[in-house]
Amino acid sequence: MSTGMIIALAVIVAVVVVGALALIARGRGRQGGPSLKRRFGPEYERTVALHDGDHKAAERELTGRLERHGALRELSLDPAERQRWTERWAAVQERFVDSPREAVVDADRLLSELAAVRGYPAGERYEEQLDALSVHHPEHVDGYRRVHLAARTGTGAAESGAGTEELRSALLGARALFDDLTSTEPGRHRASADTDRPGTTGTHSHARSHTPVLHRSRPKES
Repeated sequence: MSTGMIIALAVIVAVVVVGALALIARGRGRQGGPSLKRRFGPEYERTVALHDGDHKAAERELTGRLERHGALRELSLDPAERQRWTERWAAVQERFVDSPREAVVDADRLLSELAAVRGYPAGERYEEQLDALSVHHPEHVDGYRRVHLAARTGTGAAESGAGTEELRSALLGARALFDDLTSTEPGRHRASADTDRPGTTGTHSHARSHTPVLHRSRPKES
């Protein structure tokens, strides 16, 4: 084969490859937005807001998360392990009655440890752990984000008033992710009006009927 023919074939191959890549890129451009929006749900909207409405920038970030963490497979929990985690969470909620801020710190630590046990990046790599959780638990990952922020900043350090309400809200949001991470069917748990309203126990099967109520007991009137 002559040198000229080799060069001609190389040019043809290059043109074909470039054309194929262009078609793939156009296909991703048409499908990436809706596909990512379905995949990430509320996390998609949050990321767009963080990028000041720039959908392309948000989608680049979310695509990067998928590429880094999409292949992750959660490790299973046996029934005994699941029960131990459930008991730890119940203790956190019990503590909230008298020490809201300390309970939120405990909840943040518990979620970090539980996520690591399920195969996510270790808690000391919080941002990476959060990104991985957002890929597999996009509906509830913001609850972890909120409780982590509350634990670090001491949101509402006062033990009463609006501060305690913010801490309670953060803990209830984190509970949804906890339920997902301890469920045998990840993604089936959804925060409900009954679960979020203080004074109710929720209906999650593994939470048991003794789930504590997140409010202070009022002293009995004499």
